[in-house]
Amino acid sequence: MTPTDPEGWDGIYPSTVTPLHPDFSMDEAALARHTEAVTAPDGIVGVLCNGHAGENVYLSRAEKKRVAEITVAAIGAGKIVVCGINAENTEDAVLHARDAMAAGADALMVFAPNGFALLHDPAAIVRHHRAIIEATGAKLFLFQGSVHAGRVNCPPALLAELATLPGVVGVKEGSWETAAYEASRRAVREAAPHVRVMASGDEHLLSCYVLGSEGSLVSLADIIPEEIVALDRAVRASDLAAARRQHEVVYPLARAIYGTAPGGWANARLKICLHLLGRIPCPATKPPVGPLPEAEVSRLRTVLRSAGLL
Repeated sequence: MTPTDPEGWDGIYPSTVTPLHPDFSMDEAALARHTEAVTAPDGIVGVLCNGHAGENVYLSRAEKKRVAEITVAAIGAGKIVVCGINAENTEDAVLHARDAMAAGADALMVFAPNGFALLHDPAAIVRHHRAIIEATGAKLFLFQGSVHAGRVNCPPALLAELATLPGVVGVKEGSWETAAYEASRRAVREAAPHVRVMASGDEHLLSCYVLGSEGSLVSLADIIPEEIVALDRAVRASDLAAARRQHEVVYPLARAIYGTAPGGWANARLKICLHLLGRIPCPATKPPVGPLPEAEVSRLRTVLRSAGLL
């Protein structure tokens, strides 16, 4: 379901995981069930598939295409499907983008190749995004990486320039720092007022929502979609007391999954939580990530219990 106006993109999008079998092959049935489940609550407008939570950097081109196909088949008639594109070179990114559009995605999200951390040539970054747009005619979400990710994080001026490219409709703003989020938001809103800037640093949703946001694309919504919708709605209604109550549920989970070293365990932690809750049958992640030590699994079980989820 592709929105026809800028406000149609607003809302909460779970960034879905890609369930696997123990042999690391894709569990297609579990992916379809997971996608349907996280989009069922009122206020969820769509999903981001093949994002970082979906292990996009570890999936083959064929696997990414299949994820997009399954996601569109599961929810595409009534929800928005945003498909992540993460490839180290522009030619591969264009191929993956064409696959996603052929599968029926409503929009693409272009992730910064890891090589940008070394290259960091603003003109090359713009060329990368422009090539994908020109090859597909797709609606595009930009990705703003964490301030802790080095030069993969775009300076506000560069993010604003990207926002003016034709077809750009939104930004997944994951700076993971409130001041940086505000700088990104102000720059983009000045350069391209129609582009939706969505706070997507799971630990900082409350503070960023208060600064202003058109929604979120976050993997924590795989676990607590209703609570994140409620947090967003409370801030929009200027009900700070209700927002703080939701934050007390969101923050400890976000801290446990994303804010605890090593950060590279985040996807494995997310899958362990979903497995402990009985929402995916197997918590396997693509090698070399995982399996997690039993002490880590025990810690996550305790956090889920404290949140009243387990």
